[in-house]
Amino acid sequence: MDKSNEYIRFDWAIKHLLREKSNFEILEGLISVLLGQDVKIEEILESKSDSINETCTFTSFYLQARIGADQYALFRIQVIRQLFYLKRLTERTCTIVQDVPSICQLDKLTTHQKVYSISILYCEFGEGDDYVYRGTTEFKGIHTGTDLIVRTKEDGVIISHLPSQVFPEYFLIRVNAYDKIPETPLEEWMAYLKTGSVKENTKAPGLQRVKEKLKVLSMTKEERQAYFRHVDNIMVQNDVLDTAREEGRAEGLAEARAEGTAEEKLEIAKNLITLGLSDEAIIQSTGISTEQLHSLRAQ
Repeated sequence: MDKSNEYIRFDWAIKHLLREKSNFEILEGLISVLLGQDVKIEEILESKSDSINETCTFTSFYLQARIGADQYALFRIQVIRQLFYLKRLTERTCTIVQDVPSICQLDKLTTHQKVYSISILYCEFGEGDDYVYRGTTEFKGIHTGTDLIVRTKEDGVIISHLPSQVFPEYFLIRVNAYDKIPETPLEEWMAYLKTGSVKENTKAPGLQRVKEKLKVLSMTKEERQAYFRHVDNIMVQNDVLDTAREEGRAEGLAEARAEGTAEEKLEIAKNLITLGLSDEAIIQSTGISTEQLHSLRAQ
């Protein structure tokens, strides 16, 4: 590989680089491609529920952005390597709604602002034949099949909306499910999310900026050492998950408590400890006891 064209992976960059205003254009590109509209980030918003997990299993934060000329929206970006994400996704939705009043400090923000939840998943998440899913809320009459129209008060005026225009909207990006040669802007983004690769002649929004700002060779020696440790941890995690699939454990070790020998479970638990997973996640994934886990951590 030409080291001069080696780019910092997204899952590292979003922890350490993409929250800087000078790099907003990269995230703007990803969001614009997903929504199919031009998006400009106004500000990264701090929240008590923000999480930057240095063990690389979970990262999340809010941002406020303008869509098109005058529509403003609140986004929660989440990068996930943890198992059992469905429960977390549900919890985070409630958190978004609860946190909006406390973080809406800009004049352009209102409590009626549309909320988007974008989850970039580097873990197993159900089954499907696509790598990006979009979810909205609809209310249909059980007898007529017609849509319910909801009303909100905005700037003193009653406005009618479809529920999908008001309630949170979800994007689930299943990075590991992508296995195509990139041709469209979205596919180019998927390739970058998965491997850190960017096409030489890319025109995809945001990826041109990746090529300018996120070269591995631009990092300091200390940053490169930390970065390559991160990449090594990812490789270990992927090996653990691949092994789990080969041995018949569905959903990334979720059935490990029912299958395999005690020795296999302990070995898997050791790997998950190395990856920084929580005690709860390790116990749920492997079925080992709390005492066994404490003994492994003490070694």
